[in-house]
Amino acid sequence: MSTLREYYNQDVDDVVKTILQDYDKKRDIDRMNVGRQPDRKAIIDIVDKLLNIFFPGYYRDRVYKSFNDRSRLSVLVEDAVYNLKKQIEIVLPYAPDYAETDECELAKKAEKIAIAFFNKVPMIREYIDTDIQATFDGDPAAYDKGEIVLSYPGLLATTINRVAHELFLLRVPLIPRMMTEYAHSETGIDIHPGATIGKHFMIDHGTGVVVGETSIIGEHVKVYQGVTIGALSTKGGQTLKGIKRHPTIEDHVTIYSGASILGGETVIGSNSVIGSNCFITTSIPEGTRVTIRNQELQYKNGDCITFNVDELGNC
Repeated sequence: MSTLREYYNQDVDDVVKTILQDYDKKRDIDRMNVGRQPDRKAIIDIVDKLLNIFFPGYYRDRVYKSFNDRSRLSVLVEDAVYNLKKQIEIVLPYAPDYAETDECELAKKAEKIAIAFFNKVPMIREYIDTDIQATFDGDPAAYDKGEIVLSYPGLLATTINRVAHELFLLRVPLIPRMMTEYAHSETGIDIHPGATIGKHFMIDHGTGVVVGETSIIGEHVKVYQGVTIGALSTKGGQTLKGIKRHPTIEDHVTIYSGASILGGETVIGSNSVIGSNCFITTSIPEGTRVTIRNQELQYKNGDCITFNVDELGNC
């Protein structure tokens, strides 16, 4: 007589057989080469190590206990370089140029890219320092720059994007996007690693900000929550790859909450201000202030309906 356990095992075996048959359809979703996929946790760990390197006085080491700056940094950088090189080696075959490259050459190329990236760390830190200053200067609610480093989502998203952008310029597949999507999940701010962003960049509050791949943003630009710097249309799909689809924002521009600026030919001139909820698809000359005309509000109190709040008491 069959036991309940035997019935259960048979059911599980049938389910496993059904799923394995589904895997045999050879679709993109059916890829089984796990060893050739980047490790998301490893990518996040690399980001954490880079934050430690960028902000040595703010992020605490949980593993490296040395009190000597040189030895501590040496161990930290060696670990980060090794892990980044390992992940780059895994993803390089995703690029057509390396699809047929043997493992030895992949390892050499990955190490070269990793070292090239780490040589850019002083330049990245220079940009980050200007972002901190811009945020401090632009937010009277910030009482200390340490508060900005440790708690502001806009700075975190921008910092990770500056890392991802340099890897993007080094033509590293997948990893830059994984980094910025990690930042997106942590902050609600979605900046494509291909976007070019100048110094003194500030995102205030941040939730819902979107910056597209081919966006070019100048220096001293301030962006508030819910802003989209995006494409006017993506109906062309993959045929639009490599074409400038997103706006150019020149220096000293402020974009208030909820504004949408769209299109690859759209240029927002320097020293301009874009008001909340504006929808812009054409270029704006420098020094322009763009706002929506005041909306007409309706006030209702009992049976009294008016468009002038001062008239409520006269109904």
